[in-house]
Amino acid sequence: MVGGAEDVASVAARTTPTVLARAQRLPVLPALESLVPGGGLRRGSTLSVDGSAATSLALAAAAGPSRDGAWVAAVGFPSLGLLAAAELGIALERLVLVAEPEPLLPGERADAAAWPSVVAALVDAFEVVLVHASHPVRAADGRRLVARTRERGAVLIQVGGARPTGALWPEGADVALTVVDAAWEGLGEGHGHLRARRITVEAGGRREAARPRRAELWLPSVDGTVEEVLPDPVPLRASRGSEIA
Repeated sequence: MVGGAEDVASVAARTTPTVLARAQRLPVLPALESLVPGGGLRRGSTLSVDGSAATSLALAAAAGPSRDGAWVAAVGFPSLGLLAAAELGIALERLVLVAEPEPLLPGERADAAAWPSVVAALVDAFEVVLVHASHPVRAADGRRLVARTRERGAVLIQVGGARPTGALWPEGADVALTVVDAAWEGLGEGHGHLRARRITVEAGGRREAARPRRAELWLPSVDGTVEEVLPDPVPLRASRGSEIA
């Protein structure tokens, strides 16, 4: 984990050449393709992820680009589970965790002025940036970050706080994913082990993402990955001619 503007700038200097080298959309995992326009994350766009499984869903969204060779940065996630991230497909050798700016005095909130600068430096250097703001971000800072993201061709993912009072971008994210229902499976009547979580995700957004979409996913699935929930097979009715005497 790195912290402070100088450390972030140092990392940025080493990773910047990889940022603008590829196509206009970053690939996503197959289970998420139906939720994003064009089946991928458009460079220069913003994504908001909200709901009870927001962090896991955001990591799943970043896993496709990461598998494809993209560098990913995450700022403001002090308890991010690296094992879970790796199981979802995040390449840990290309993942950088960045601490939020430290409070000036005990009991004070993190420096609201330093936070946008740290995120802007990450947007300059990384193809995908996940952010979790612990305090409201000023509208002017949000607009500057959106413009910076568009200019650099990165993808900025806000985890939690996607509603208007906590959003990074005043006009709303280009793509918005919301977990509207989540339930774990595997427990019996007071015993057993959690095996998989079934979630329902609603997608919306602006412009090309304005058409509502919905999907049911296993996140995590039994093996820790993300999978689309497949419909139950419909039993076939045997014709009379095929009956065995």
